[in-house]
Amino acid sequence: MTAPTTPPAIGVLALQGDVREHVAALDTCGARGVLVRREREVEAVDGLVIPGGESTTIDKLLGIFELRDPIRAAIRAGLPVYGSCAGMILLADRLEGGVEGQQTLGGLDVTVRRNAFGRQVDSFETDLEVAGLPDGDLPVHAVFIRAPWVEEVGPGVQVLATVGSGPAAGRIVAVRERDVLATSFHPEISGDLRLHRMFVQIVADRG
Repeated sequence: MTAPTTPPAIGVLALQGDVREHVAALDTCGARGVLVRREREVEAVDGLVIPGGESTTIDKLLGIFELRDPIRAAIRAGLPVYGSCAGMILLADRLEGGVEGQQTLGGLDVTVRRNAFGRQVDSFETDLEVAGLPDGDLPVHAVFIRAPWVEEVGPGVQVLATVGSGPAAGRIVAVRERDVLATSFHPEISGDLRLHRMFVQIVADRG
């Protein structure tokens, strides 16, 4: 008889942003979503989600909670990480449009432009083709809220999605480098959980 598989423990950085939505999505996808606010909690998870929210606020709180260096070290050591919207900004090695003194965690060899699509009133929804998803022939309904985009990618970065039409056509909005995944949009609020399933599988494949 095969022993039951233990669900991977995937942390959600619980400082600010769409924390509960990500935890619920991970639980639905067969993982065990847990809140991360302390260094010991970073060390205890198999993967980490950095949620959408306000990137400058999350950056400040990372310093206050003394989490910036532990998370950077965990990413360098190979911890799988997924960032949505503000999470994409925080995972970028290079940032344009940030406020003075704003830092990132790094992990993705990309240049990201903060608030690239405009202000809150410029938020929008569209359908995207995203590479590598289960049922990948079905478009993802993507919600963009004061979203960033990727200006440049390094040679090891896979572009998963670009905007298909409109003034921002061709802009890169989803990328992956090894076990680090990021999207400009918010799948945690759209109801399409395929990106979360992709990330859970990335974590599970690491054993």
